[in-house]
Amino acid sequence: MSDIAIKVEDLSKQYRLGVVGTGTLAHDLNRWWHRVRGNEDPYLKIGETNDRATKGSSEYVWALKDINFEVKQGEVLGIVGKNGAGKSTLLKLLSRVTSPTTGTIKAKGRIASLLEVGTGFHEELTGRENVFLNGAIMGMTKAEVRAKFDEIVAFSGTERYIDTPVKRYSSGMRVRLAFAVAAHLDPEILIVDEVLAVGDAEFQKKAIGKMQEVAKGGERTVLFVSHNMASMLNLCDNGLFMKDGQIYEQSTIKNIVDLYLKDNESLFSTSCLKDRIDRKGNQLVTYTEVKFLDENYTPVTTLLNGHKVIIELSFMRKKTLETLKKVHFSIGVNDSMDNRILLLSTDLTQQTFSSLPPEVNKVYIEVPKLQLREGAYSFTLNMRVMGETVDWVPNAGSFNVVNGDFFCTGASLPEGQGYFLVDHSFTIH
Repeated sequence: MSDIAIKVEDLSKQYRLGVVGTGTLAHDLNRWWHRVRGNEDPYLKIGETNDRATKGSSEYVWALKDINFEVKQGEVLGIVGKNGAGKSTLLKLLSRVTSPTTGTIKAKGRIASLLEVGTGFHEELTGRENVFLNGAIMGMTKAEVRAKFDEIVAFSGTERYIDTPVKRYSSGMRVRLAFAVAAHLDPEILIVDEVLAVGDAEFQKKAIGKMQEVAKGGERTVLFVSHNMASMLNLCDNGLFMKDGQIYEQSTIKNIVDLYLKDNESLFSTSCLKDRIDRKGNQLVTYTEVKFLDENYTPVTTLLNGHKVIIELSFMRKKTLETLKKVHFSIGVNDSMDNRILLLSTDLTQQTFSSLPPEVNKVYIEVPKLQLREGAYSFTLNMRVMGETVDWVPNAGSFNVVNGDFFCTGASLPEGQGYFLVDHSFTIH
């Protein structure tokens, strides 16, 4: 069809875990033997879905499996899913950074992709040279890039450093310039992966505005991946919900966001925290369990605002007899739209645990009076030892808050009371 910008048919991508290259000689010979006999590759028949939250037994994994969808010209498509769902792999295939194992991709027009900070930048070249290099990669002439150059530099805020090699740029400067190049060089198809989560608040606001401008123009097709559901609702028309390397649902962005949030409510479980493999850090110490307790240290499944809450963090050491020094703990709380609204951290309270003996395997966070409104929240865990991250677990769990008569009036709270509840009263003087 003439109005289709991207058409994906039976797209799959398989990886062999722990191997760089094509694999072992035995597997290569086995593939060759099946091929000369006219048979299907035997290794395409095995493998597990890409569920990074659990351990598997196969050395092969399907990062994507049997993906089919179409994107119309001028459509802004949001792609959502948890970490490991296959979103970034899909964008890399669409951007031709890597090739599919099976299936085809048909795209109409030039594609500009912004998958990581400074993607496509050459470290030794200056910012100016990299702008022209990226334009050439996208198939644009030097005259076309020159016509947009001043606008790109002004948007990125890198005027002073544009003739400095990008290897000396900060990560913020790189992402500002990379985003400016991708957004201003007028490709027919723009692919953006989580870039709006990088940079300071001023740049994020500026980038959102530019994305809205691009989206409302109706001339460019945009594929947008983000964990920020507010941005998704604001920018996108339709969406894909991906799960374990497959498309779980394709619908309007409102339906997709609702489905994603509902799925996350059932997904988060601290009971399997110790088995999570999508964590970062050296893992010399790892979180194993999180419990929410009331003021009597009794475990609870639902929290009451206005009441005392105690969070019990359990952890395990790889070296069981090791004493931990200079330990920092933190838990970041996100709302249902994945916006960070609260941070509980030893950095904020300036409580460094200078020494934790081997017998200590729990730490408690006390919140005297919970001020969150009624709703569902998720949290991310982080731990540092001697200044180095030892365990960082995204979306480590979730909890629900219900109204607990915060103001001691016995009355129910109205809708739309904001994120937080604060003690207050009115007087007349």
